[in-house]
Amino acid sequence: MTRLTTSHKKIITRYFVIAVFIILFAVMIFGKACIIAFVDGNVWRQLGEKREIPNRQIPAERGNIYSCNYELMATSEPCYRLYMDFLAEGIEGDTLNKYVKALSVELNKMFPQRSATEYQNHIMKGWKQKNSREYLLLSQSVNHTQWKAIQQMPFFIKGRNKTGLYSRPIARRAKPYGTLAARTIGNVDSEPGKGESYGLEKQYHHLLSGQPGTSTRRQVNGLWIDVDDVKPIRGKDIVSTIHISIQDITEKALLNKLQELNAESGTAVVMETATGEIRAITNMGRIREGVWSETQNYAVNDMSEPGSTFKVVSMMVALEDGVVQPDDPVDTGNGVAVIAGRELRDHNANRGGYGLITASKSIRYSSNIGVAKIIQKAYGNNPAKYVDGIRRIGFHKDMHLDIPGYGVPRIYHPKDSARYWAAPDLSRMSYGYVTAIPPIYTLSFFNAIANNGKLMKPVFVREIQENGRSIEMRKPEVINSKICSASTLTSIRQMLDDVVNCSDGTGKPVHSDKVRIAGKTGTARLWNVKTKRYEPGEHQVSFCGYFPADEPQYSMIVVIRKPRNGAASGGFMAGSVFKTIAEEMWSRNLISNIKDLPVDTTRSSEAVIKKSLNDLKMEAGLVPDVKGMGAKDAVYAMENAGLRVNLTGKGTVVSQSIEPGSKVIKDRTVGLQLR
Repeated sequence: MTRLTTSHKKIITRYFVIAVFIILFAVMIFGKACIIAFVDGNVWRQLGEKREIPNRQIPAERGNIYSCNYELMATSEPCYRLYMDFLAEGIEGDTLNKYVKALSVELNKMFPQRSATEYQNHIMKGWKQKNSREYLLLSQSVNHTQWKAIQQMPFFIKGRNKTGLYSRPIARRAKPYGTLAARTIGNVDSEPGKGESYGLEKQYHHLLSGQPGTSTRRQVNGLWIDVDDVKPIRGKDIVSTIHISIQDITEKALLNKLQELNAESGTAVVMETATGEIRAITNMGRIREGVWSETQNYAVNDMSEPGSTFKVVSMMVALEDGVVQPDDPVDTGNGVAVIAGRELRDHNANRGGYGLITASKSIRYSSNIGVAKIIQKAYGNNPAKYVDGIRRIGFHKDMHLDIPGYGVPRIYHPKDSARYWAAPDLSRMSYGYVTAIPPIYTLSFFNAIANNGKLMKPVFVREIQENGRSIEMRKPEVINSKICSASTLTSIRQMLDDVVNCSDGTGKPVHSDKVRIAGKTGTARLWNVKTKRYEPGEHQVSFCGYFPADEPQYSMIVVIRKPRNGAASGGFMAGSVFKTIAEEMWSRNLISNIKDLPVDTTRSSEAVIKKSLNDLKMEAGLVPDVKGMGAKDAVYAMENAGLRVNLTGKGTVVSQSIEPGSKVIKDRTVGLQLR
């Protein structure tokens, strides 16, 4: 065995000493760790919790709402709620006391809802409590500009760590087109207690709102940072059926008439005949003298007696049951008659009444007596059969509209236990009383007449999108494929045409030389729920119909309540609004009457030669000929030429409202009819 030298012994001794120190150090570390974990664990965990706030919700970006032409109608803009963290390490009481007065003065200048003293007391109250990391600084949210300005105010300019000031983003909805369809597009109560939710925003909240994420807030080097744990998922987008141009036309026409009549309120709705899609809907109520705004969605939730527009329903039932023919005589006498023990008057009773007329003229003249006598004679002994005929049409059913708070028609039945059936109810129901029908349901009935008897559900949403990609296309929904026989429909459509286009029709003021209109006037007294009576001089006037009358593309209803100026008249008041909207749509090429277009002798009217973009010859500055193309190619060609496009129908293009070869007027709308 080799003997260790003195030098080797010294080296081994040193290694031994070092090893002992390492072992002792490790034991000390281990011991300290045990003390931290088991003895002081609670203390350190509490300190850690102060430096970390887990499970903080990250709000998702809310989806947008678009028009049918993909124009933005509702979107989210950045805004913030402001808080103070009085447990922040850098905040000092002396500094706060020094600047709080000047800070409060600046806050008062920007937000005068509170005085400077109130702001000072509010801030100091939070400081004295010193128990909140989320002390609400302001009761309202602020926009981005305001937030930046607040950060430059006295005290707050020192930064987040020394002041405890921080923000939390929230969603605030903005409507780029202002009041256009505002009540239907709706609102969402993003700040509880600060507003109400209604319209499409409320109905589709579950899609628009997306899914919130979570984050952990940690203090690092004296600064608080948020670390995302689960990223939020943006809400889906809604493509509505609203057409911005038609909506604008409709709102302006209605508002102008309300101002002229000084009426209490009004509503107007435009529906596309073939699909039931709502192209425009406006609801205006007087909020103070000379000012009207969208305060209630009258079109879907106003449960009132419709008046004379309901006579068309009665006539359809009678014709369908074969109890009357259009040319059957009806004696309306001198305009005053007693039916079922109740006196009934026609609107021209002071001029001697209509005398002996035909059944069809009772619609043209809007004779209460004429319609009531037809219905009383046919159904007096069996009123249930009459109401069964109304319900057979189907427009009384709950159509499950996309607008929360919508009403469903109340059409009482003699066998219903909910209401006592009185002897005069049959005749009164025949001309629009003893019922309660929201305007949009009346519109759906008239739209069915225009749509060859097919009753469509009113549609407000066309498409759902996610990240710019369509994930759901809504199809038109048929409520009743045949509301009556073809012969009855032909008779009814002729009567509605006569109302407007005959010189003695009550709808004569609605007659247009630009676009043929058909429809029915309505005037009804308004029932006062408080006094339990019909108040003298308080009326609701309406006009409901469709256009162009020979090949309907749109139906519309206009209702005006409590006009102060002029004698109540469905034709002169509501009808004039209808006419203005229809003519303006015509002049802007938003509708096109195929029969009025020049005949293209080079092609058969029944068979159009299909072609694609490859077949198209484009000349700069001239309108292209897209007849025979599919919708996608036709729209591309027209928009590439600088035109806007309005499509009607399905299939290939059979006509275009602007002649091929015409000079292009930039942003002009061209109507394309597809079959």
